[in-house]
Amino acid sequence: MRNERPGISHLLEQQQLIHGGLRYLEHYEFGLVKKALAERELLLKNAPHIMWPLRFRLPHRPHLRPAWMIRAGLFLYDHLARRERLPGSCAIRFDQNSPLQPYLNRGFEYSDGWVDDARLVVLCAMAARNQGAEIATRTRCIRAQRHQGLWYITLQDTATGAQQQCRSRVLVNAAGPWASRLFAETIPLPAPQQLRLVKGSHIVVPRLHDGPEAYMLQNEDRRIVFVLPYLDRFSLIGTTDVDYEGDPAEVQISEREVDYLCTLVNDHFKRQISPADVVWRYSGVRPLISNEGGEAQQASRDYRFELDAPANDAPLLSVFGGKLTTYRLLAEAATSALCRFFPEAGPPWTHHAVLPGGNFHSPPRLAAALQRHYPWLPAALQQRLVRSYGTLCHRFLHGCEQLDDLGEAFGAGLYQKEVDYLMEQEWARTVDDILWRRSKLGLELQDEERARLQRYLQTRLTNNSVR
Repeated sequence: MRNERPGISHLLEQQQLIHGGLRYLEHYEFGLVKKALAERELLLKNAPHIMWPLRFRLPHRPHLRPAWMIRAGLFLYDHLARRERLPGSCAIRFDQNSPLQPYLNRGFEYSDGWVDDARLVVLCAMAARNQGAEIATRTRCIRAQRHQGLWYITLQDTATGAQQQCRSRVLVNAAGPWASRLFAETIPLPAPQQLRLVKGSHIVVPRLHDGPEAYMLQNEDRRIVFVLPYLDRFSLIGTTDVDYEGDPAEVQISEREVDYLCTLVNDHFKRQISPADVVWRYSGVRPLISNEGGEAQQASRDYRFELDAPANDAPLLSVFGGKLTTYRLLAEAATSALCRFFPEAGPPWTHHAVLPGGNFHSPPRLAAALQRHYPWLPAALQQRLVRSYGTLCHRFLHGCEQLDDLGEAFGAGLYQKEVDYLMEQEWARTVDDILWRRSKLGLELQDEERARLQRYLQTRLTNNSVR
């Protein structure tokens, strides 16, 4: 398993999709799907560098879901919310050139969106910083208690162990899979909700098909697995739905999950895979609103707030559940719930707020602009910078007149200027920060190249040359 590396993601969604959730219609979550579809359209407009349209193909297996059911679901998917940027659904036929097994000759096609989820998290933090927020990475809240109308909060630097105290007029618990546990460990109050933790795991293998489309596969257990084009040369396969009871920080994909994903892919695709083909694997934990029993894939992906606001005391707002696509809507609803405690607060504004780097018309136009300004940029590097940074790439390209001006080359198109930018502006400190959390270049760099990057980072940190 060459270059295989485990990875962990704790985002609400790990499939790197901006989508309404076609399969949620099957569980009658029409309200959630409508909200998510509206947000999908909005996010494609406000972050064109890290989100873009993706066409999905759904092979038809009539013994699992009849055609009329899929057509009805796709009709609702096309019309539950206003759609401006994405084409509607249609029926399709697969011919002998299809990458699918010969028995799959009919299907459906519809639209959703792709997102670089790790970049989304960083850009949201940068947007908050631009509005005056202080971002404290690698910091744990170890104690929070009310006193005389304020929250007194103890923070700990996870690298040094140093502690500091701060005061706040309000506390928001948006700890994802730790939101319920925080009450037992940090906040001396009973937890108002218990979360159902569900593990979702993915594998990455060499590209299964040449086309730009993604595939949505149905399994006999009625679960859904996506096969997504990934970084030109790979396919991303996932996700699983497995109840999880351990520490979210320790979640790992099991061999059983790897076998499950490989088997489902082999049932559908001509190109067969095995665990030996996996070049990367990772797992995440979804913090879902707890329900009574039922299969994990049937648990709601919606969110819920709990506001604890005793008279004359500092309020506490806790967020439970949620999905990546509705992150902006959730944040807007959360802050709106707190506005009554802050009469000076203004109206909501994020609906039209472009994320940092997204202030351009379209990726092709931005690529053309980069070609004019930096004609020496290799085409592959240019494309990656457009898709990762948008106009933010000017921050480290400005003043460069040739490739050598980007500094030391670490491999796979990663240069010193970009590394410096990530350390100074995007809180990167480790090799994993750069190769897996700010990019996915960990799939490309060799061991010697990683070691050289590690030495460079250590030198900069030792010399305290990172602002």
